[in-house]
Amino acid sequence: MFVLSQIEHDLPMPPALLSRPLVDAIKAELERLFLDKVVANLGLCVSVYDIVGVEGGFIFPGEGCSTYKVSFRLLMFRPFTGEVLVGKISGYDDKGLQVSLDFFSDICIPAHLMQCGTERGGNGRWIWKTNGDELYLDIDDEIRFLVSSIKYPPIPVEQNEDDKPFAPMQINGSINGDGLGLLAWWAAGEEEEEEEEEAEAEAEQ
Repeated sequence: MFVLSQIEHDLPMPPALLSRPLVDAIKAELERLFLDKVVANLGLCVSVYDIVGVEGGFIFPGEGCSTYKVSFRLLMFRPFTGEVLVGKISGYDDKGLQVSLDFFSDICIPAHLMQCGTERGGNGRWIWKTNGDELYLDIDDEIRFLVSSIKYPPIPVEQNEDDKPFAPMQINGSINGDGLGLLAWWAAGEEEEEEEEEAEAEAEQ
């Protein structure tokens, strides 16, 4: 889910930061530029992990700041396809569910990737109908899902006022499988399995 990515970047340093130790000033500027931002094909920057190297410090003609070539590593949120994550349902519509991980919320579980037998009820909520039971998927319910795809769409040239805010990183998830879906659905079965394993361990002793 989290990976280190090494990047090289020509970093102009604002003169106001040069009174600080160079490494501290560079890290502060890198955090301003990258923290909580999506880098295409790399993921969401969670933190500046470390600075590998610094070169330069040149002042180019017509500029009032020095520029450094900085090599550094970023801690990125970039789940892989097939990874299983746990989040909370933050919304729903006719297309499916929206899920949040607190620090990242552009996650969608489309209707065709829900458990077989899931449909939308009259009140707008999604319901999984199974074995005669109706299991609702509600806001703030914890949900386990499998990452089915990750997209980095291009920045739109124009955007209408009624369009959704642009999401530079979009994750599609699936809950169509055993153990996927609301944690509450599978909690009883998991507790029974743990009790059986403990009983077997005690019997072997």
